[in-house]
Amino acid sequence: MTAPTDFDARYVAVHGRDARFDGQFFTAVRSTGIYCRPSCPARTPKPENCTFFVTAAAAHQAGYRACRRCLPEATPGSPAWNLREDVAARAMRLIADGLVDREGVPGLAGRLGYSSRQLGRILHEELGAGPLALARAQRAQTARQLLVSTTLPVAEVAHAAGFASLRQFNDTIREVFGLTPTDVRARARASEARTGAWSQAAPGALTLRLPVRAPFDGAGLMDWLGRRAVPGVEHIADGAYQRGIRLDHGPAVLTLEPAADHVLMSARLTDLADLSEAIARTRRLLDLDADPQAIDAALATDPLLAPAVAAAPGIRIPGSVDPAEMVARAILGQQVTVAAARTAVARLVANLGEPLPAALATEHLTTLFPTAAAIAEGAHHAVRGPRARRAALATTASALANGDLVLDPSRTVTQATADLEALPGIGPWTSHYVALRVLGAPDILLTDDVAVRAGARALGLPDAARGLVAATASLAPWRSYLMMHLWRAASPTPGDTDAHS
Repeated sequence: MTAPTDFDARYVAVHGRDARFDGQFFTAVRSTGIYCRPSCPARTPKPENCTFFVTAAAAHQAGYRACRRCLPEATPGSPAWNLREDVAARAMRLIADGLVDREGVPGLAGRLGYSSRQLGRILHEELGAGPLALARAQRAQTARQLLVSTTLPVAEVAHAAGFASLRQFNDTIREVFGLTPTDVRARARASEARTGAWSQAAPGALTLRLPVRAPFDGAGLMDWLGRRAVPGVEHIADGAYQRGIRLDHGPAVLTLEPAADHVLMSARLTDLADLSEAIARTRRLLDLDADPQAIDAALATDPLLAPAVAAAPGIRIPGSVDPAEMVARAILGQQVTVAAARTAVARLVANLGEPLPAALATEHLTTLFPTAAAIAEGAHHAVRGPRARRAALATTASALANGDLVLDPSRTVTQATADLEALPGIGPWTSHYVALRVLGAPDILLTDDVAVRAGARALGLPDAARGLVAATASLAPWRSYLMMHLWRAASPTPGDTDAHS
């Protein structure tokens, strides 16, 4: 559901303790100096004492601290940043990915095509805080999660959360939460509010609970990822998905186990400083910041879709942890079955993949997906099939490797698809499939996809491209989620449907 933007509607949501808007706006109370999520169980403040903020960072800058009762930092991120494509939304996605910590504000501004001063003005106007304050709030959120969920020493928590110094960490935690880091941890233990455990068995391993809005079709995500899992790179067993990934400071291994209202993430990292990036990648991979109630309510307005929505509430878009990997999967998945695409991708990995370090490797996880540079150099001999497809793979990977093609949260769907389709061998199906998986674009409908048409027929919708677009126009901007239902309806054995790799 779209978050209210005017004062009266927001106050109604707070008075009704409406959890649907948790993470989408925050209520600051002048008489207490704290800010809360809309569903805070405390007594509703008087209207004259309330100020509403779009971000926690804006509340911090205004001098408010986080409520110790409702823990507004422990909510999923706002779905607006995935739905919107303006500068502020794209900046928020990059900040969540830890870009400011790695490249500073000039790096963030450069990715978005603005000067640092211009970007700061835009973010202050739209979000109530500048990029440094927004990044600081992100670090505070990560730090709190580590303090209450792990037994990491405080100095290591500061490093893992991205703080430049222990002093900066201590000052931020006191300012945001009104407690010292030690007190934050002690209160959590005293109230039995710990949300995970640090794995003592493997140095560098952390286990955290990542919040998610219910309903959450985690089982559907595990099925999707499992049917496409590449041996050595990914493994799924007992409802948990594992894989190796590259992060800024080195390789990592993630284990993701979905539950009704959270995903349990276990991460073994080369460097704890990569934790924020690992969390951001996981949230994108599993679409954890989506607003399922709004999406399901919109799709269910179509009587032909309502039964499918009821059968699979909280369906999500499976994302990606690496743009180069998803481009390769998309190109190798053109006009073939899922099984055939998986075989082709597995061959690419066997020929060009990089071994996981021995400290991270397991029986089932041995290999990192090839880099864009490796694919560009070796695609012609590592991949079978039509010469044009191999050339498209090599050319696109080369463009990614040398920076001519950028596919990250700084790009809009229009920019990304246009850049992809400018390359030889890349058509609309491939470009929009990449946008779906890499950018989490919520309104993609691949009308030429064989399985999409089969699913449309199964649900009683038109299967011709023009008819399907017309019949589903009212479901914008959620047609990516519609497409997930169509793919599911295409066959009782989804792994056998065509053309979605």
